[in-house]
Amino acid sequence: MKGNEKLLKVLNSLLAEELTAINQYMVHTEMCENWGYSKLHAAKRGQAMDEMHHAEWLIERIIFFDGAPTVSKLNPISIGKVVSEMIGNDYKGELVAVQSYNDAIIIAREVEDQGTVDLLSKILKMEEDHVDWAEIQLTQIEQMGMENYLVSQA
Repeated sequence: MKGNEKLLKVLNSLLAEELTAINQYMVHTEMCENWGYSKLHAAKRGQAMDEMHHAEWLIERIIFFDGAPTVSKLNPISIGKVVSEMIGNDYKGELVAVQSYNDAIIIAREVEDQGTVDLLSKILKMEEDHVDWAEIQLTQIEQMGMENYLVSQA
């Protein structure tokens, strides 16, 4: 099925965001594993897997529209050197993702593509959950201090 060119461009842009997030999260995941923060490792790994599903779904949608998924483009990756930087960098990326998905949903509605609206809304909800998780972690760090937070993640 031939898709709308403007929407295909947006879907490929979202794909680049997801592929970037996968790489960033996987590095953060393995750093947490290396430092012995097993709870944080498991949470970040779960988020990385979510991002992989998002990329897969976007690729499927692009192909459905007879488009070519661009999997070779990554946006700048922000690797944190310490846990608070990791969470903060991932949080900023998720805020960008939420805005990008909201913008993409508007475009999908403009071209009257309810299937894409539904897919993007599903992903948006998951991205909002990632934002919520990061906000909780940052609040815990602020309230209990970094050392106590890290002890709770070991």
